[in-house]
Amino acid sequence: MSKVLIKGNEAIALAAVAAGCDAFFGYPITPQNEIPEYLSKYLTEKGRVFVQAESEVAAINMVYGAAGAGARVMTSSSSVGIALKQEGISYLAGAELPCVIVSVMRAGPGLGGIQPSQGDYFQATRGGGNGDYHTIVFAPESIQETVDLMKEAFDIADTYRNPVMILADGLIGQMMESVDMDKPIKKRDIKPKTYATIGTDFHEGRNIINSLGLDPVFQENHNKDLQAKYNLVKKNEIKVEVIDVEDADYVIVAYGTVARIARSAMEALKEKGIKVGMIRPISLWPYPRKAFDLVPKTCKGLLVTEMSMGQMLEDVLISNQGRFKVGFYGRAGGMVPEPEEIVDAILNFEDKVVEI
Repeated sequence: MSKVLIKGNEAIALAAVAAGCDAFFGYPITPQNEIPEYLSKYLTEKGRVFVQAESEVAAINMVYGAAGAGARVMTSSSSVGIALKQEGISYLAGAELPCVIVSVMRAGPGLGGIQPSQGDYFQATRGGGNGDYHTIVFAPESIQETVDLMKEAFDIADTYRNPVMILADGLIGQMMESVDMDKPIKKRDIKPKTYATIGTDFHEGRNIINSLGLDPVFQENHNKDLQAKYNLVKKNEIKVEVIDVEDADYVIVAYGTVARIARSAMEALKEKGIKVGMIRPISLWPYPRKAFDLVPKTCKGLLVTEMSMGQMLEDVLISNQGRFKVGFYGRAGGMVPEPEEIVDAILNFEDKVVEI
């Protein structure tokens, strides 16, 4: 297939099918409704499973069951819907079951509104479930990158037996772009799912899928094993784009849609004779902390800009380790910043500096 003009949510659905998704379980919520709508067509055409569950809670537990049976499975939702899935996500992480979760963010807090936002950064990277668990989180900037990450996400989930979240916002879900749906992705060697309930195909006896450990010694050792896995993810799966930081006067830190807006601001600042670089985290967990080591000592400061009141800001402050001044400019409630606003924030950087 050559490049096609396609809507973000439809591209997500097609990418899931291309990645070998066996089953989808979800519940409608704006602004991601087209994902289940398209999957109800594309999956069933291939004889695969599509279920509109009775609730978000039901959907994530269906994901747990299908993943335990060895299926490549996904769900999608938005903000308040993802909040309802958090208990199930922590169960999936605890039972080490792979799945892909698409979160198309909308404005909050609470029910909020259907406009685009990045207010679910904490929800995705910290999680609302219980225990010392992590969800692997990727944040695309374009529909092409969303498609590429979707295809790779299923393999990453299977590789580490862990939930993987694609964190987008309403703009990426609703806009249209030219996309190469056949662009190849990194090949991975996926091992047979000997842990699943289909494990009798590989050995004698039964496999029991469980996230409950009543013996504290067992449960502590399980947590240690999980941490070892997470450390392996940190070593192998960090994704980041670093642009023109080597001699930058200022460095913008932005992800997703806001990074696109920041690119225009960088061009405008260049015309004013101000050198501005950018660190664009693609993996939000694990976070690309080492990228900040590339910022030159002559840099006057880092500007974090996001469609929130300052959530990724905390990871930047941790990564910065007090080396540079850190400023913040954010919009919330569904408001999308203009490039001129980011330009103004750089020109008036001292007014944006965050006190730690």
